[in-house]
Amino acid sequence: MNQVPKLDVRNAFLHGDLIEEVYMTQPLGFIDPVRPHYVCRLYKAIYDLKQAPQAWFFRFSSALRERGFVGSRADSSPFIHSSAAGCIFLLLYVDDIFLTGSNTRGIDMLISSLASQFDMKDLGPLHFFLGMEVSRSSNELVLTQTKYALELLHRTNMLAAKPLSTPAPFGFKLYQFDGDPLSDATTYRSIVGALQYLTMTRPDLSYAVNQVCQFMHAPTTTYFEAVKRILRYLKAGVWSSFSTNHKCVPSCLF
Repeated sequence: MNQVPKLDVRNAFLHGDLIEEVYMTQPLGFIDPVRPHYVCRLYKAIYDLKQAPQAWFFRFSSALRERGFVGSRADSSPFIHSSAAGCIFLLLYVDDIFLTGSNTRGIDMLISSLASQFDMKDLGPLHFFLGMEVSRSSNELVLTQTKYALELLHRTNMLAAKPLSTPAPFGFKLYQFDGDPLSDATTYRSIVGALQYLTMTRPDLSYAVNQVCQFMHAPTTTYFEAVKRILRYLKAGVWSSFSTNHKCVPSCLF
């Protein structure tokens, strides 16, 4: 896997074909003076149309299947092409496309083929995406979220907190109505949502994060304490990557 190109589809939602009938009022500046009360029927998706993301995904996934790709059963974003020449893995995230695999020539041909059908831009090798850092060698990809974790600790003012060796105590389990309701649940939900992304490369966080995720609708002080413990454990794992000369280490607010 010697390359991980990142591609961007310009005006992706405009490529989608609408299956159902959708009508819109005539746009300003293009109103028919003879029939000003007529409406327009859309055959192509446009931005701000609720059907646009689905229409774009159906159009692009159909193009991939025509080229021999198979969608993943676990998630709608990955697509796989396997042949005697090797494998190609494609990940679609809205209008961003990531490619890798052992079939280097096939990847180049696929990029050219897709570019002939969609307006695409090559953004170069993939280095950072959705909080995940990507480094590569001739035969492997290394995914890390150290930078993302440090930014989370900085944002939550936990860089100065005491690190812990476990994300939760032995036999840890949260129960409904433990603790007092939080006056503002926004911070809790924001932190827990950010922690969910970390479980992609930190499976050791999965159980503890799953527990605090179950109470997003009505978090309490007890659940917030559990979140802060996860952050303290996270600090223990990434602190060595943080420069001791950092000049903006905030004090812990917890």
